[in-house]
Amino acid sequence: MKKFVGLDALEPAPTGGAVTVGTFDGLHLGHRALVARTLQAAKEGVASTVLTWDRHPFATLRPDRVPLLLSSQRRKIELIEAAGVEVCAVLAFDKELSTWPPEKFATEVLAAGLGARLVVVGEGWRFGHRAAGDVDLLRRLGRELNFDVEAVELAAAEGEVVSSTRVRTAVTAGDMELAASLLGRYFDIDGEVIRGERRGTAIGYPTANLDIDPALACPPRGIYAGRAFALGRWYSAAINVGVNPTFGGDESSTPIQIEAYLLDFDEDLYGTELRVEFWKRLRDEVRFDSVEELVAKIAEDVEVTRALTC
Repeated sequence: MKKFVGLDALEPAPTGGAVTVGTFDGLHLGHRALVARTLQAAKEGVASTVLTWDRHPFATLRPDRVPLLLSSQRRKIELIEAAGVEVCAVLAFDKELSTWPPEKFATEVLAAGLGARLVVVGEGWRFGHRAAGDVDLLRRLGRELNFDVEAVELAAAEGEVVSSTRVRTAVTAGDMELAASLLGRYFDIDGEVIRGERRGTAIGYPTANLDIDPALACPPRGIYAGRAFALGRWYSAAINVGVNPTFGGDESSTPIQIEAYLLDFDEDLYGTELRVEFWKRLRDEVRFDSVEELVAKIAEDVEVTRALTC
C-alpha cells in the first residue's frame, strides 16, 4: 500500500482514484462497507484510496471531549492496508485544515491532491469548516471538479447503526461479543511488554504486562478469554484487566493494568510488542482471602479460556 502523509505529499493516481474519507477509528463494519464499495469501484480501473486523519478531529475541535480511541494510528493504518486498499492518505487535522471551507477541501484535496473520480461517503457525512458541507454540496462540487459521489447507507448490526461510539460503549462495558460483531473482528490492544512485580511467575502463571496508551479504550476490570500475538504466532490467553486486589491493589488508587497469561508458552517477551485480543469476559476481578484460592480460580479461568479459544 502506498502511503501519503501531509498535504504536500498528496499525489493523484495516473488513473484517478476512488476515494473514501473518514476518521475510521477501529475500522468497524460501517467503515468496512465504505472501503468495500471503494475497492469495488477500483476494479473499474482507478486506485482505491482511503483518506483519513492523523488524530481524532475532536483533538483539534473539542480537546476536552476527545473520546477514547478504538485503535492507535499505526493499528488503523494496518487495518486499512489489510483490507486491500492501494493508497492511504493521512492529513493533519489541525487548526488550519479545520477552517477550510468545503469548496477548498474538495478542490485541493479530493480533486487536485488525490485525482478523485469517485468519492464514497456515508449518508449524512459532513465536511468543511463548521461542518458546512453535506452530501448534496459534495455532489454539486463533484460535477464541477469531475468526480462522482456515492453515499453509502449506514451499516447496521444487532438492530442498530454501527458507529465508533457504539463500539466504544460495548468495549468499556466489557461486552466483547457485541464489540466483535460491530467491528467484524475481535477488539484488540497493542502494547510493549514491561516488567511487573513477577507475582504471576511466583504462583505458576507468568503474565506479560502491557504498557498501554491511555488514549485507547480499554475493557473494564475483569478476567477475559482471548488470544495474544507474540513472536510471530497466536496463543490462547487468559487476560486480567485490573489492580490485583489480592496483593493489595486498590481500585480507587492503583492504576489499571493489562496482564496476559499465554497458554503453552514459555519464552521471554520483555521489550517486545504484544497484541491482545479480547474474546469474552469471564468474571469480575475480586479479592481472594488467600493466594491458594486465587491460584485455584486462575486454573479454572485458564481451562475456560482453553475451551473457548483453542
